[in-house]
Amino acid sequence: MSTAKPPKTLDVTDQQKLLDALLKNGSPAKTHRKGIRNYLMACLMLDAGLRVGEVVKLSVADMWFKDSPVTSLVVHHTIAKNHRERIVPVSARLDVAIGNMYRAWWHNNLTSLIQYAFFTKKPEQTITTRQIENIINSAAMKSLGRPVNPHMLRHTFASQLMRVTSIRTVQELLGHNHVTSTQIYTHPNEQDKKEAIERASDFPHGLHGFGDIDVKKNMNEVNKYMSLSKEEQIKQLGPHPLTDHLNETDR
Repeated sequence: MSTAKPPKTLDVTDQQKLLDALLKNGSPAKTHRKGIRNYLMACLMLDAGLRVGEVVKLSVADMWFKDSPVTSLVVHHTIAKNHRERIVPVSARLDVAIGNMYRAWWHNNLTSLIQYAFFTKKPEQTITTRQIENIINSAAMKSLGRPVNPHMLRHTFASQLMRVTSIRTVQELLGHNHVTSTQIYTHPNEQDKKEAIERASDFPHGLHGFGDIDVKKNMNEVNKYMSLSKEEQIKQLGPHPLTDHLNETDR
């Protein structure tokens, strides 16, 4: 098991806030057009786990084939950080984002499908990783009030996958050469711990020792209890029908 700290991630609510800020619905046409581009770049990291350095190297052909979005995204070894090719199925949200990008950017600007997907004023020049970092961080500061870097979106993708599939599958989708690199996502993050406490409160007697408290409104009290040593927790809990027959070692 990796001893590294769990990576910072975004919960579902914050993901949507960030994406909404990037999309800029209701803005002037030129600004909204950039919003469509920025939204897709974020979705590629959130829904496909791409690194920002891989996003900037994508071509239109990597995402568009025969008048429709691809069903699986191939991250070729020539653009992958570790030169390991991988295939990632395209989510429904990413499929829509690619379609919008085609209509807003690629449809009228295609000289060749081989060109960069996220080009600047010149199709042969791609947007830079620094520009994407600034775009993501600026939208995060406006929508969440805190900085977010592109790699946090990839971390979010991986952490969400770890809840629903095996570590080997996550390793393949992230393109890690070694499973040890993927083990960092086996650590519970803050969202996991919060959900565990909230689920515990659904039991008939709530969290034993706290009574029938509203956990959401009393997280400080819960966190204080969780910070106690094992012995102090046992003392605070007192006798319990499920544990009062156990000795200290069993507890």
